[in-house]
Amino acid sequence: MALQISSGFFAAAAPFSPRRVQRIRAVASTETEEGMAKLGGSELKVTKLGIGAWSWGDTSYWNNFEWDDRKMKAAKAAFDTSIDCGITLFDTAEVYGSRLSFGAINSETLLGRFIKERKERDPGVEVAVATKFAALPWRLGRRSVITALKDSLCRLGLSSVDLYQLHWFRRGLVDKHFAGYLDGLGDAVEQGLVKAVGVSNYSEKRLRDAYEQLKKRGIPLASNQVNYSLIYRLPEENGVKAACDELGITLIAYSPIAQGEIAIVVCKEGDRKEMQECYRRLSAESSEFLRGRVVERPSKMTMLGEGAKWVGRLHPPSKYMFSVVQLVVFYVGALTGKYTPQNPPTGPRGNIYTPEFLTLLQPLINRIKEIGEKYGKTPTQVVLNWLIAQENVIPIPGAKNAEQAKEFAGALSWRLAGEEIAELRSLASEIKPVVGFPVEKL
Repeated sequence: MALQISSGFFAAAAPFSPRRVQRIRAVASTETEEGMAKLGGSELKVTKLGIGAWSWGDTSYWNNFEWDDRKMKAAKAAFDTSIDCGITLFDTAEVYGSRLSFGAINSETLLGRFIKERKERDPGVEVAVATKFAALPWRLGRRSVITALKDSLCRLGLSSVDLYQLHWFRRGLVDKHFAGYLDGLGDAVEQGLVKAVGVSNYSEKRLRDAYEQLKKRGIPLASNQVNYSLIYRLPEENGVKAACDELGITLIAYSPIAQGEIAIVVCKEGDRKEMQECYRRLSAESSEFLRGRVVERPSKMTMLGEGAKWVGRLHPPSKYMFSVVQLVVFYVGALTGKYTPQNPPTGPRGNIYTPEFLTLLQPLINRIKEIGEKYGKTPTQVVLNWLIAQENVIPIPGAKNAEQAKEFAGALSWRLAGEEIAELRSLASEIKPVVGFPVEKL
């Protein structure tokens, strides 16, 4: 349930001034001071690598479906270590860890709490917050964007955020409602609630349309957040990366270390607790659990996209009927060198990262390790540096603890040689990538 606040909370927000709206400039992210880059055509400066906060408080995909004090402390340590290492950009969303995703506690709430506690110890610390608007079916028009943003600000405990993004393009959305969302982003800038605006999972055409509409108001489209890694280069193939470079839109890369896992999504009507328990039970198992329980394929499957696999319909001994769908999503790193043909992942992840796939991946992994040894870097740091070297790209790996945050920071302040960048691309091109997150196909 969204938190409600009085309008007085935003009274301190600076009033709109025409000078707040920056002129559009088709200039890709440019380096400013050491470790910083301008986000698209906006005036916002952020670190060249950010931290994704999806896992914080989430119990639907992450954290073994449980959230406790130990994981809370680990997430807090990830935040503080990131700041200590010079990473100050954090990406969250209203649906991360929310009731919509059956989370224990909202990621925005945790991030806001961490910022507040850090500022109490270090008042001068600067933190750049990026969050997102969920294009839910009942949200129509520009007012829904501002309402959702204010709810996010309440959870974060802030009067404004640095970057506000449309989380995904809603398929079937009529033009006027699509335009309304973009108008809402423009209103947010003019009301001083955000410094920059962006989109996420937008195709080249939708990206260009969004850019042109915001341009009419003199507002730059600062970013497009998409799935992008060394072995998943769809943004290069579908024109998104080229469009970003042409228009001066920064590409924010999620799943930058090529993470992958199979999740089982359960859709049903009824009691939320019972639904969540069934979700946990099915997700903890594999499709073996559904053998013999397949009845029929539903006539309609929404929000699936290419790569979705129909598993079956389960009729448990209750009044509810569950529709179970297996999706490929991206969570556990494939380019870290953790898995080998002799040591593949267990459980559902093994359905993607099979010994056969890992055998094909091994020459690339071996070369990543060799390059890492040359620089004294881990495979994770090498593949993150490769992304940064593509220019106009800001990776946002997810950090669940201090160790991960520290490792991610090690991807900064050095650069792969040009021939190494080209060699890794060539090796990666020989591997057929795993299927991307289905929302990209919407």
